[in-house]
Amino acid sequence: MTQLETYLHMETIAIFDKYAKTADNTQTLTKAELKSVLEKELPNFLQMGKNKDATDEIFRNLDENGDSQVDFKEFVIFVAALTCCCHKYFEQKAAK
Repeated sequence: MTQLETYLHMETIAIFDKYAKTADNTQTLTKAELKSVLEKELPNFLQMGKNKDATDEIFRNLDENGDSQVDFKEFVIFVAALTCCCHKYFEQKAAK
């Protein structure tokens, strides 16, 4: 596998599956599961602390179809958007 294929398979999918498997529906993340992802996997990117409003807002924005769960597609969109923000940040930082 290429580096990108490995990343997609071993990282993004594995992280989603790790947290989605903690409840009855293994195909989606509940709000509590998403909060765990944010706190444990992105502590340096999203300094949310105990801010329940931030978790609620992120969850609401990710839950594109309004089913009160975040499916894999919605999760990947979040990861991609966060990656774009990081890329832009580091480009701007390098230009200074």
